[in-house]
Parts: sequence; structure tokens; C-alpha cells
Amino acid sequence: MHLLHQRGPLHDLPDSPEAYDAVLADVTEQALARMTPEGNLEHPAAGDDIGDTSLGITSLLALAWQRTKDPRLPDAVRRGLAFHLRERVYTEDNPGYPNLRVRDSGLPYARYVLQPGAHPIGDWPSTVWALLQLVNVLDTADGLVDDEQRAALLELGHGYWRWLTEATFFNPQEAGNQAIGCVVGGLMLARHLPPGRGEPVRARAIGLYTDEIRAHRVRDRGALLPPEHGGAYDNNYGPISLSFLAQAHRVSGEEIFAEDGDALARYIDARLTSGGFDNGGPRYSEQHSGFEAVLGLRYFSRRVGSDLGRYRGDTRWGRHAVKSDGGIDGHFAFMLVWQIQDTTPWHRTPSGSPARHQLRAGGVSVAFDDRMTPSLVEAGGRYYLPAAVNRQHGFGPVTDGFLLCRPMGEVRVRDVRAGALAAKLVTKPVVGRDHVLRHVQSLYVTDGTRLWMTVAVERLPGSPYLLAGFPYAADDGDRVRRTADAEVLAAGELRLTHPATDTADHFDARSETTQEQAAFALAADPRGYGNPDEGWRHLVASTALEAEPAPGAPQDLHVFAVRYGQDGPFSPAFDRDGTGLRVRTEAFTAVIGEPAGGAHAEPELALTG
Repeated sequence: MHLLHQRGPLHDLPDSPEAYDAVLADVTEQALARMTPEGNLEHPAAGDDIGDTSLGITSLLALAWQRTKDPRLPDAVRRGLAFHLRERVYTEDNPGYPNLRVRDSGLPYARYVLQPGAHPIGDWPSTVWALLQLVNVLDTADGLVDDEQRAALLELGHGYWRWLTEATFFNPQEAGNQAIGCVVGGLMLARHLPPGRGEPVRARAIGLYTDEIRAHRVRDRGALLPPEHGGAYDNNYGPISLSFLAQAHRVSGEEIFAEDGDALARYIDARLTSGGFDNGGPRYSEQHSGFEAVLGLRYFSRRVGSDLGRYRGDTRWGRHAVKSDGGIDGHFAFMLVWQIQDTTPWHRTPSGSPARHQLRAGGVSVAFDDRMTPSLVEAGGRYYLPAAVNRQHGFGPVTDGFLLCRPMGEVRVRDVRAGALAAKLVTKPVVGRDHVLRHVQSLYVTDGTRLWMTVAVERLPGSPYLLAGFPYAADDGDRVRRTADAEVLAAGELRLTHPATDTADHFDARSETTQEQAAFALAADPRGYGNPDEGWRHLVASTALEAEPAPGAPQDLHVFAVRYGQDGPFSPAFDRDGTGLRVRTEAFTAVIGEPAGGAHAEPELALTG
């Protein structure tokens, strides 16, 4: 079974002018064939996310006319605009809308669902999207629409802006992508208004970003991020926020958007595996964006010098939103307009700088969470997630049913490179059920095809083992599929165990249930509104790789050693090197310094090939 939204890397989509002209030509033919006598360009099956969709296709036709001067397009654009102005602008309050600050303001807004009171909660983002579609038309409509229609559009855009920022609470869904999109709409609108009206809009947009978005950023993995649906990052909406930051910087030149975009881009780079797979989020765990992410990933890949385009998007939305029959939908059309207008080329090589929360070389990568525990391991074309035991999640030694991976104090990290080898040593103080403070030293070494993980800790009571994750997905090239097969070797006995209980809070990798589905089933709220990250934390047990201690370790230590990736000889040896631990494998020799570290208490590591 393939994961529905984890498809091809976004930088594989052709992005030459000729490729985009072909996209616009297809849009043109679909739109002209679909347009009703009233000028409606909505997909016949559209029901929700509808308030901006006809206007979105109109904006694409305006861009196509600007590039091709197709004589069929001016009339279609004018009719499409007339339809939106006549049929899709609402000024009476939507019954049940809960986020108003002013009742009966008379200001215009766009509806998420057309029926009064049917689903009013989505009206705020729908109005943001409509504003963005509208300003794109204003940007491309010179010589295309008459003065009267242009003036009506400009007045409507200013009304949308006022409804978003005066009549309602700002960012009522706590969704960073929507909030930054609103700021972009204000910045773009301000350029079309007379100075006396435009400057206050621009100042208000930047002020909202500073006071309502930037001031409320959430820290994760060392980065400050725009919050998304109550969490720090969502792998569907995070790259969309990055696109909005790119557009904000493009249209305003304000460095604050570039700085925050750089931070978000580096964070995404550290989360992503080499193969572009990612997992987790407060709104979706596995649903990836498609064309909506291209602008931001491409723009900031160049700025931060890393191959962000490896991000696996939903390539069914590789160019624009589509319905189930493959027909174009105008929702999010503004992102396609912007990515066509922006000519920044992809940066296609990895960053050469070590990142605290990532180890990466070739086709191997480890993404680390805020506690410096692996959140995702990639090797041999397989992706491993943290396993769960007794409601505890992670990678690390287990003794008496207790997982030793949650730090009790400062976590120290040391990165070392030696030829083709890249290594990261993580030293973490932990406390077990016996309340004894121990130091777990985890060494991760890769040659780009295999990953060695060696974990050393003071001698543990009982029968400890290493919880080494569980296999979840495999790379099929242009798709990611579910798997329960591992390519892992261990110095001691290795077991792949599965939960004996078939309940929602026990995850068996052999089932067809995806991680996202399982996480939503455990979330407190219904699908689409629940927090899958929160739900997943309720998991009691999962499929797990369990490795026994390695033989031959010094008497005062338990050492665990596993290798992810290719088959072949694996017989690591361990001995003392002064106060440190020497690790010899078939590919390298490493000396791990004592847990106390050097003169400044930082980890010491020597590595030779």
C-alpha cells in the first residue's frame, strides 16, 4: 500500500517558461470549456473552499493573457470578474460565524460554503484566499479590464482587508499559513491603493506580522516557527507558510520575512530525510502539499543553500488544485501565479554545514527531535519511526520497561566528519525508575549508504535492550509505500516484535492502517480538526526493533550496536581507550570520550575510516 500523499520530490516538476506556458494552456482550455453563461468558472463538483475558486481561475486566465495575448481571454476574464463581483461577494453576516468583532459591518467577505450558516468557520481563510486571487488580477489586468471594473475590484479588495482585520478577530484558526497569507494580501493590495490609503494598509500588514504572528512563534528543535493549528509545525502547512514568507519578501523587500523564512527553511531541511519523506503535524501527519509549497521551497533553497526541493509533495496537485476527476479547481491558484512569476532556480545540492538536529550523508539521514532523540531514520531506502513501549516513544535503552531517552539536564552534541564518514555523538543525562542519574552516549555514523548506531550507558539492572525504532515506509522512487520489513543488523540478538493487542492504541506495522489514520483515531477531536501529534502520543505500544546488549563490552557498560542498511559482515568490537570507549566496525574506528566531556564539558569524539 502506497502512502496517499507522499509522492515525488517537488524539484522534479519541470519549471521552465515553456512548461508553465503548457500548464496555462491546459488551464485556458479547461476554463473556456467550463465557463457558464453567467461567467462561473467553478468546478461543477465544488462545494467547500468555494468562495475564491472562480476568481482564482480568472486570475490564471489573466496571467495567461499577459503571457500569450490569446484573443479569447479578455472577454473570459471580464465575465469571470463580473460573476465574482455579482455572485460571490457577501456583506450580510454569515449566521453562526463565531469570530466577529463587529456585527452587521456591511464589509465584504468570501464564504467557505455558499449556504448561509452551513459551515461558517472557514470564511476567514476563504476571504484571505479571495483577496490574494483579487490582487493577482490587479497585478496582471492592465489593458485587460476597464476602469469601472478595476475600481470595483480595488474597492472590494480594500473591503476584504477591512473585514479580515477589523470586523473579525485576526487569525481565528491559529493557522500560521492563513495569517501570513493575510499579511501578503495587505502588502500586495497596498501597492494598488493611492498612497493615502495604501501606506496605512502596508503598515498595518507589517504590524500584524510583527505583533500577531512573529511575537507568538513556537520553538521546536532550536527554531522559532509560526504556529500552525496549535502546534509548532505541520508538514502540510509548514511549506505553505514558507511560500507566503517568500512572497511577502518578494513584494515588500522587508528583511524580517527573509530572516524568518530562512529559519523555517533550515528547520524543514533538518526534518526532511534525504529521500524527502517527513512525518508529523498538529493538523496532518502525512498529507503533503504540492504546488502550494514550490515557491517557498525553491526561493529559500537558494537562500539557505540546501536542496529543499527533495520534499515529497502530493504531485496530483503538482500544478494546481484538482477535483477527483482531475479537473482544475481554482483554490490556491495564487500560489501557481507566484511560482510562475518567480524565476529563482532550485538549489539542488545538500548543505555542507552540520545541523544540530540532523545527520545526513548520501541516502542516509537521521532527523532528531527537540530532545535529540531520532524522530525519523532513513537508510537503505527505508524509513524508521520511533517505537513505543509502555506509552513511551523513542530510540534508546529500555530497562524494567522504562525507556531511557528523556533528558534530565543539558543534551550535548558533537559532529565529526572523516572522509566519506559523517558522525554525531549525543550525550544525554537520563533518570530511570530507580532515580539514578545516568549518561546515555549515542553515536550515529554513516557512510551515505549505511547507518551505525552505538549506544553506551552505565551498567543497567535486569535484562535491558535497545529500542531501535520500527520500519514504517520504503522508497519506491516516485512513491513511498508502507512496509514492515527492516534491513537492520545488531551485535546482540535482534527481535522485530509486534503488539499482541489489536486495539487503536497498539500499532502493528503489518496492518494497512497508516500512521496518520492511527493518530487521528487516538486524537480527541474528529478527523480534520484533531491533533494527530497529540493523538499519537497516546499510543501504548508499537511494532519494535529490540536489540540485546553487544557482547565484549567493558564490564561497567552496556553497549548496544545496530546497523541500518545493507546486509554484510557486522561484528563490532569494544574496548577501553584510556577513559573513553573505542568502537571498531568494518568501516570505521571511533573513540567516544567519557560522558563528562572535555574542559568545557562538551563531548569528545575521534573518528577514522
